[in-house]
Order: sequence, then C-alpha cells, then structure tokens
Amino acid sequence: MHVDKNDDRSSVSATISGDRLFDRCPLGCRDDLQTSAITLTEGPLLRCTMCGQLLSSCTRGQYELALKKWDTSNGTIPEVQSAARFQQVTERRLRCALRLLGRLSPPPLRLLDVGCSSGALLAVASRLGFSPSGVEIASKAAETAQRAGFEVFCGLLHEARFADESFDVVTAFELIEHLNAPLSLLSECHRILKSEGVFIVNTPNAASWTVGVMRECWDGFNLSSMGGHVSFFSPQSLANLAGQCGFRVERLETRRVRFAESHQVSPVVYRVLKVMGEVLSIPASLLNKGHDMLAFLRKM
Repeated sequence: MHVDKNDDRSSVSATISGDRLFDRCPLGCRDDLQTSAITLTEGPLLRCTMCGQLLSSCTRGQYELALKKWDTSNGTIPEVQSAARFQQVTERRLRCALRLLGRLSPPPLRLLDVGCSSGALLAVASRLGFSPSGVEIASKAAETAQRAGFEVFCGLLHEARFADESFDVVTAFELIEHLNAPLSLLSECHRILKSEGVFIVNTPNAASWTVGVMRECWDGFNLSSMGGHVSFFSPQSLANLAGQCGFRVERLETRRVRFAESHQVSPVVYRVLKVMGEVLSIPASLLNKGHDMLAFLRKM
C-alpha cells in the first residue's frame, strides 16, 4: 500500500470501472466520485464530492470474497480475554437506549440486532431483560445463535418481512461499513421501528485523527482482514444518511486515537504511541475525532 503522491482528484468515470462495487455514492448523492490521496491494495479510495463519504474501489468479486470471513460457527463471539469487555460495552450502549426511551428496565421492549452473527449481543440483551431477535446472512453463524435459543432469521433484513413498528430498539454494530446499499437497510430499520424508537449504530470514523495520521496504514481500511470494509463514514455523512431515512441523531460519540498498528512498529515505539493516543482520547471525543463512532438515532 502507498500514498498516491499525484493526489489525482479527477472524476472517476463509470465507463472504466468494470465490475467495481461503487460507481455512485451509496448514500444517494448525485455528484461524481473522485479518487482520494489514499491508495490501498484494491486501488485509491473513492470520495463523494458531495458528502465526503470514502469508498473502496474493490470489485464486486473482491467484496464478496472478503465477506466470507464471517461465515463461521463462532462468528463474532468474543475471545475469552475480551468477553467481559464486550459485555460491559454492550450493556452501556443498551442502557443508554433505555434512557433515551425513558425506561429504567426493558420489559417488554423488543430488540432486533441486524447482523447478529452468532448471537453475542443477543445474549447480553437477554440478560438485561430485552426480548431479542436477530437477522444474519451468514448461515453458520446464524445456526449457532439459533442453537443458543435465539430467534434469528437467516437472510437479509427486508427478506424477514417484519411488520411495521415491530421493535423498540434496533442495533447494527460493526455493520454499515460492510454495506454497498446502506440507504435500503436504514429505510427498512425505520419502517420496523416503533414511533420514537432508537436505532444504535457504530462504525469507523473516516474523519478521525487516526485516519488523518495513519491513512492507508490503518487496519480499518483493510478489505480482507476486516471482512469487507468498503464504506467509510464521517459524523457528517452518517447524519446525512440518517436524515434521508427519517432519523435524527439523538447522540453521537467517538472514542480512541491510534497512531500505529502493533504489527507496524517495534513494541517500544508502539507503547509510546499508545500513550500519546490515550492522552489525546479526551479531546478527540470532544471534537468527534476518535476512530470508533457510535450513534443513537431516533425515528422521527
């Protein structure tokens, strides 16, 4: 991977894209896509001239191959050493949704986890008292969640044909960066949410200090290792997408700053850079410059 020093910002013609995954901005913008100064293995990241969304220049075949990473029985079940952290973070997010809904406890609130994988979030939601369901396209992961006793539909969200206003809370964690058509998913989430319902979404922040420093060296841009990361949001582009689909941003937060991946530098240098990132984590959060972005969207 390298930086395109010529910084070619000319419009990218659809006629030369072949079977490239994106020829237009998937957020519904009508402006052309331009090449950015960040070049990955698949080619330069594309940028929407209207909303600033960054997009992979991968082909559809490369995209579909990368997605296969998640079709395993374990899915996204956290490792033993990170299980407690996962539960703590997930509980915090779900309790925040309860506060937004004006509830101290969930019963009988219904929750749908879109892209539920093997059911790790469903298990946490169930322990908190939610009535959880899931949707997952990876059959092996979905089967694991079903065997654990959860109601999980294996397929795409719109194929599940949930009734209007079926759920109080919908979650989509580490999902929308994998989508080539996020407008469709958010519109469907809006339809199945109850009035004033809450949609929680998290995704990498392409406008973060981490991206500004690491650029093409950031693992978040890696199509293969990230299992199909192709669409990179900023707080602005996420808010634009939410508004188009009938949501308002009720709360948005970003966290964490990184200057190098552990495999890119020596252990000593990595520790120094990690401390620097921790020092900057508070100002990054205040300025929405952290690389982990979490948004609570309210159905309007």
